Amino acid sequence: MTYASSNTQESRVTQSGEIFFDDVSKTFESEGVPAVDGVSLQVPAGDLVVFLGPSGSGKTTLLKMVNRLYEPSKGKIWIGNEDIQGLPINDLRRQIGYVIQQVGLFPHMTVQKNISVVPRLLDWDKGHIQTRVEMLLDLTGLPDSYLERYPNQLSGGEQQRVGLARALAADPDILLMDEPFAALDAINRERLQKELLRLHCKLNKTILFVTHDVEEALLLADKIAVLREGKLVQYDTPIALVTRPKNSFIEELVGTDNILRRLSLVSIKSVIKAQARESSRKMTHTQKHDNVPTIDLEGDLRSALSLLLSSGSDYLRVVDSSGKEQGQIGMKDLKEMLASNQLVEKNKCDELSD
Repeated sequence: MTYASSNTQESRVTQSGEIFFDDVSKTFESEGVPAVDGVSLQVPAGDLVVFLGPSGSGKTTLLKMVNRLYEPSKGKIWIGNEDIQGLPINDLRRQIGYVIQQVGLFPHMTVQKNISVVPRLLDWDKGHIQTRVEMLLDLTGLPDSYLERYPNQLSGGEQQRVGLARALAADPDILLMDEPFAALDAINRERLQKELLRLHCKLNKTILFVTHDVEEALLLADKIAVLREGKLVQYDTPIALVTRPKNSFIEELVGTDNILRRLSLVSIKSVIKAQARESSRKMTHTQKHDNVPTIDLEGDLRSALSLLLSSGSDYLRVVDSSGKEQGQIGMKDLKEMLASNQLVEKNKCDELSD
């Protein structure tokens, strides 16, 4: 399937779950300037893309145009090979999961009925609905005993899990998330961020996620779209934003001079691979000692630095999930990696699989 972009005049191959914003703008009648101004970007199917920016940057407005809570003033949005303006609005919204900060659960409905809202609207078989609800409850880490509870009997984090389950109920290709964890305490927020990453790696949904929190964006995203005053400033991977910012605004926003942040984005595996490529390289540390600390191959360089400093060891033994040694890493390796152009972003799914 292909469609033509009016902005690029190119034919693009599309697939279910891909989203393409083609010169999209939105101007509200009460505002003198556009809330979103000429944004073009392509979201590959299965990616988790974060819209990041300060308040008033247009990130939520851009998100809400995907399920047509707002209609574009200009431009087009494509899902797969479909111009969404040509789709019946209710059909469009039933194909897209939507999670908001306030959760939006129906207080008079049980957890089971909240999750099954869209499948019931779609006239799914009752047995199919029951199976789906129970599967989603398990997937989001809630016990079956919660099925007959009401939202006011749940904590904020539990309500957000139910909201996520409800958004996934009809098995949509696309999930929209508008600052879903912003109102939660730090502990629940971290838990749900990890839960979302796990679900994304398992289900491979296309996710658009709005946040103003840089750390959250760097943790979750495959790519980040940075918005400012309605315009797209830079659309790139987390590591590219941190190491190759387009301008001073990006530098200040993501803290490009923050060494710990840069280290947290780079996998230990990339150091081991770099060592392997240097076939003539002699390992600095050749002896193995029982008291030398070990670190997981799927970890990041920030964790390695922390362990090196706390242990006082000159180097760490790098092991895989089975405990087999894959190499060694020391302070010199961290310095060389930061100074090189070989920074390789860690694979979030690999890290979670352990």
